[in-house]
Amino acid sequence: MAGKRRQFGRIRKLPSGRFQARYLDPNGVLRPAPETFETKTDADDWLAEVQTSIRKQDWRDPDAGAVNFAEYAEAWITERGLMPTTEELYRRLLRLHLVPALGAWDLDEITPPRVRTWRAELLTSGKATTTAKAYRLLKAIMATAVDDELIRRNPCRIKGAGKESAPERGTASIEKVYELAELVGPRWRLMVLLGAFTTLRPEELAELRRSDLDLVAGTVRVRMAAPELNTGRRAPGDTKTEAGKRTITMPAAMLPDARLHLELFAEKEPDGLLFVGERGAPFRRTSFGRIWRAARVKAGLPGFRFYDLRHTGNTLAASTGASLKELMARMGHASVRAALIYQHATSERDRKIADGMDAEIARQLGGGTDPSERA
Repeated sequence: MAGKRRQFGRIRKLPSGRFQARYLDPNGVLRPAPETFETKTDADDWLAEVQTSIRKQDWRDPDAGAVNFAEYAEAWITERGLMPTTEELYRRLLRLHLVPALGAWDLDEITPPRVRTWRAELLTSGKATTTAKAYRLLKAIMATAVDDELIRRNPCRIKGAGKESAPERGTASIEKVYELAELVGPRWRLMVLLGAFTTLRPEELAELRRSDLDLVAGTVRVRMAAPELNTGRRAPGDTKTEAGKRTITMPAAMLPDARLHLELFAEKEPDGLLFVGERGAPFRRTSFGRIWRAARVKAGLPGFRFYDLRHTGNTLAASTGASLKELMARMGHASVRAALIYQHATSERDRKIADGMDAEIARQLGGGTDPSERA
């Protein structure tokens, strides 16, 4: 008995002896299988899988992923509407680390093995943090390609590859904060104190205006931020998050410094910048950086970064017993994650204090036994 005629697709035997399978896609386009088959049964099984995917509406155009990665990634960044500093970072990662290795490939040619090889080679440069950032960017771009139905699955599947292991931030004592404030000179003294005791970010300090300081209420208001790009240009705009717009109470000990700064160094217009250089220009990382590096060396804190002032202030705020919501409001954070870190650090320190007290109690009572056992 003759076999039942195939209803979906066609199979033909090639002069080589192998079999070719072809089918009409949902758009009526005749498509061959991407490879030939050793037996007719193998070709028939492949056509059955394709037919099932079409019936389940799971069929994907095999040419959809034939989009150049470099072109797609450039468009991806342009369409995001990113903050200037984020866009600058993404374009640098793309230019230096993604395009040189993957830019010649189409999206569907970027496979998990190819991603693993690229990451392993980048890690050999010793730039673990940069590798994590580049991997996260690649994963985000490929996730959008999945959403656009250009590829079936994201090839970035390395667990933990996008996680950064940042070094623990330093903290300074209150005495050291004032020493640093003295060493940077009168023009920048208030900026150091605000960085530590109101925990403002550098980009928030850069955009503070004379009108943002209320010496009667003793507060500083954060409305905007002006991050500095690698070109040296400031990019004024919104704060990092909506929670970044906040009003913070300054410690009373800072108010004389704030009053003197307004009198001597801030721009005189009501909405003039709070911090400007000697020639009236907004402060820049390059010029202030030289002053800061010299000051921290003299203070005996050679690795202490300006951003560590914020960490110092957050730690100090947590040590006062501030609640989670109070810490979040002061820090300008929308999520509880960072605030919990500071609360956890404070509770650990409190445990150490209690342990030390236990040891001293045991020493003075004699016998060295655990005080809790002396009930």
